[in-house]
Amino acid sequence: MREDHIEDGKWWVSPYNFVPEVRQALDLPGKVDIHDATLRDGEQTPGVVFSIDDKLAIARKLSEVGVERIEAGMPAVSPQDEEAIREIAKLGLSSRIFTFARAMKADIDKALECGADGVIIEVPIGYPKLKTQFGWTWKDVLERSAPVINYAREQGLYAVFFPYDTTRARPEDLENLCSGIMGEAPPDSIGIVDTMGCATPEAIKYMVRWVKRMTGLPVEIHTHNDFGMGVATELAAVTAGAEVVHSCGNGLGERTGNAALEELMLGLHLLYGYETNYELDKLPELGALLSQCANVPIARNKPVLGSSNFTRESGIGIQYVMHDPLVMFGTHPALTGRVGEVVLGKKSGKASVSYKIDALGMGEASDEQITEILHIVKQAGIKKRDVLTDDEFKAIAEPVLANKAA
Repeated sequence: MREDHIEDGKWWVSPYNFVPEVRQALDLPGKVDIHDATLRDGEQTPGVVFSIDDKLAIARKLSEVGVERIEAGMPAVSPQDEEAIREIAKLGLSSRIFTFARAMKADIDKALECGADGVIIEVPIGYPKLKTQFGWTWKDVLERSAPVINYAREQGLYAVFFPYDTTRARPEDLENLCSGIMGEAPPDSIGIVDTMGCATPEAIKYMVRWVKRMTGLPVEIHTHNDFGMGVATELAAVTAGAEVVHSCGNGLGERTGNAALEELMLGLHLLYGYETNYELDKLPELGALLSQCANVPIARNKPVLGSSNFTRESGIGIQYVMHDPLVMFGTHPALTGRVGEVVLGKKSGKASVSYKIDALGMGEASDEQITEILHIVKQAGIKKRDVLTDDEFKAIAEPVLANKAA
């Protein structure tokens, strides 16, 4: 694990992430794996439907970027989902393949038939779910779960016990369920599921340590982004010892989405110092594929994947965007397969105009010409309420340069 904030011109993050007082307060596990649920939870985004071919392409790309575990879907949903999982399992990917299951032996059989390595066994534990939706108690959950967990493990599957809506469970219900499960059917790991994305990072850290004390099991964290903290709460879980983080590419998922895969990758590698094998420069390829298959555009200011992340309109410091980008950004654009860009608009300065004239090979310009062009550019940017394209800039600059030259 690294203990530095700088890496060979690739990134320059806050050194305070690595001061001893900060690091000593963390319970970081030696290794953290990513369990990506894009093909199941991501497809639950309203209106999103992945074809079998889509799922195969996405699975290949997830494995290519280095995802350790792929949740390929839930076979019980449809024959098409089952077929997709079977085909993904046949690809021989480096990622381990998991399926999603109810606490039913039939779902475990489906996972086996599909060739999965492991299974996520979902049961409710959040009190609003138990009381209103199911009319169950923790005892009902235990009675349904224990035989299925044991069956899955007997069949050689890695069994993740996934009591969802964990962050809204009554303490006594979660304690009794954990105690019962460990007594009757210990799984391979247990999930803490912030189904409604409503827990703070501090609460998640408390729960990770609490569940570890109760079970002694590896803990997996699965969060949603309803309060905009999906990635923050998962990283907080890691600082308390969680060994697996769940994700969806592009932050897809129900309602406001799940913790974003690409953000977790950078967070683990750059901010917490994990030595990973993630192919960060291939993340834009994965993002574009997911956006196309899901028909969900990527916001231009989205972390990691946004088209404007390394774009500078303001004239201040534009000379560094292309030649020394770590002055202006926390990561070099190339780290994630990107390039820096200088654009022109209302907030541009003379340096921006001079740079663009040179970049477009438009010749020499006097200070007077640059001042005149800048004035027109600013007015055009205000009128357009956006930045200008290169063609729009040329249409402004060429007459000014031609006039003065004449």
